[in-house]
Amino acid sequence: MESGVQASQERPSRPADEAPERDIPQEDAPAEQTSAEAAAETPAAEGKREWYVVHSYSGYENKVKKNLEQRIETMGMQNKIFRVVVPTEEEVEIRDGQRRTSRRRVFPGYILVEMIMDDESWYVVRNTPGVTGFVGSGAKPTPLSQEEVDKILQRMEAEQPRIKVSFRVGETVRIIEGPFADFMAVVDELYPDRGKVRLLVSFFGRETPVEMDFLQIERI
Repeated sequence: MESGVQASQERPSRPADEAPERDIPQEDAPAEQTSAEAAAETPAAEGKREWYVVHSYSGYENKVKKNLEQRIETMGMQNKIFRVVVPTEEEVEIRDGQRRTSRRRVFPGYILVEMIMDDESWYVVRNTPGVTGFVGSGAKPTPLSQEEVDKILQRMEAEQPRIKVSFRVGETVRIIEGPFADFMAVVDELYPDRGKVRLLVSFFGRETPVEMDFLQIERI
């Protein structure tokens, strides 16, 4: 019994500052590394993908858009600058009984750019010929809210074109179509959204309200 006790006492003990091997789960180390690498590789910048407004000289919006798209291509910035949009909407103008359709700039002198803002992307956009600056408070560009962007894009894609009306309430016009052709009438109310106008036509000594299409009247 004495020899057994003595052998137990002579067995070397583990140093106090050495952690037990079971406290170091070697198999978990690669998992922690993989997690860190995944975090680094996750496109965190994707969360910063926002729309900014760029100011340019009025009338040069499409030229600036083309210049910027060329710079994005040649400088390899497709991963930071995604879309360049000149906000426009379809407009129908009624003039002399003729319907003319065109694309009208919604915000003359302004261009929308979807991008990840950093020093490099800022430099590429800011130094594009024709760009005079970003819209924002002070020197820091301010991104548009998603609600603002949605409204602008929906306006561009609207099925109903905007109707530009050259007539004014109280103006005397000539009716060129329909049962009142060649009658003179006074514009009483305009309905641009429907392309209609309400006229007051003198008929048998009294004014009769008549609703017509803009194409059915002309200025005199």
